[in-house]
Parts: sequence; C-alpha cells; structure tokens
Amino acid sequence: MSGCCAPGDLDDIFSPSQAASDARAYRRSGLDAEARRIADAVRRVAGEGYTMLEIGGGIGAIQLALLREGATSATNVELSRSYEALARELIAEAGLDGRVDRRVADFVADAASIAPADAVILQRVVCCYPNAVGLVEAAARHARRVLVLTFPIDRWWIRLLLPLGNAWLRVRRSKFRSFVHATRTVVDAAEQQGLRLDIRRRGFLWQMLVFTREASG
Repeated sequence: MSGCCAPGDLDDIFSPSQAASDARAYRRSGLDAEARRIADAVRRVAGEGYTMLEIGGGIGAIQLALLREGATSATNVELSRSYEALARELIAEAGLDGRVDRRVADFVADAASIAPADAVILQRVVCCYPNAVGLVEAAARHARRVLVLTFPIDRWWIRLLLPLGNAWLRVRRSKFRSFVHATRTVVDAAEQQGLRLDIRRRGFLWQMLVFTREASG
C-alpha cells in the first residue's frame, strides 16, 4: 500500500512456500476458524447475489467458499506475487474460472481502478501497513454493504514486543513491518466513510470488526 511496499516487495515474507502451506491446509481442512467467522459475517449481511473484494486475500480461500454459497464474483488485490499460481489452481479445481479477478497491485494507490463491491474483506491486513487510516478509508469507500476487518487488539504487551520482530526483519533486509493500530483509529476511519460498526469480536490477540452500510432509499 502507499507508503509501505510496492507489488513484489513482500515476496520474501509471503513466499511461495507460505502459499504452498496455505493451499495444503485449505485442501485438507477448508477454512480455518477465523476465516469461517469472516465468511459467516459476510453471508449474514450480503445475502445472495453479491460481489466481493478481498485485499490481501492470499490463496483466496474465503473467496472460494463464498462463491460457492451466494457470491457472484470476487476480486483479490495482493501485494505479493507468490500466491498467484496456487490461487489459480484452486480456482480451477473449484470450477470457478472466470469468476475471480486477481491483481498484484497496491490497493490504496490503485483504488480508483478497482471497482467497489458489496462485501470487502481485510483479514490480518491492517497490521501490515503504517497508514491504517488511508487503507481503511479506501476499503470503506469500496464497501457497498459490509466491510470486515481482522487485526490485533492494541494491547500494551503487543506494542512492547512488536519492535523486536521488526528489528529482526530489518536484519534480514525485509521491507515488511508489522503495526498495532488503535482500534478507535480504525473505527473512525470506517465511520467517516458512512459505515456503522455492527459487530466487534475480541480474542486474545486478534479482533474482528464488522461494519455495515445502511441501504440507500
């Protein structure tokens, strides 16, 4: 995203081996618990015949599940190139060719060229970018009905440990960094774009926020 990384810069972290591991897990067990909660939240609001946009969707597991159960089409915008080959294999295996548009791009920089969708998803993406406000505002503007975000809870001990992980990344000369953003900052950014916080689910480390938009008319 703008001010973070260009497409391809994160291939060392979100690598082909990571993509292969994710694909094996999906083929073996389907969606994990967090992904199922995200999919359930989208289904509850979007109903049938909706479009979806996932930012940083990896192999696209949530997209595949929702395309089988009510979504008409999906767009995935990804900074890492490593997922593309396996994602296309999974799309073909599911018989969903032609219903997923995958792009390796900077979502914030290229937002004007990406169509809005009924449902927008960012699973563990907000914590990857320094400019949470810019990212969430752009995602919220693209969400016609529902926006689902998962990111770390802003606990003191997470803020204490995070610099250690980022220091190791600097040693490895990786451009990737992690960030803990205040929940209020994220909520305000979405609400400024006309969304309303509908659900907040908190775990030990991660939280899920579901925003909805009132139907016009």
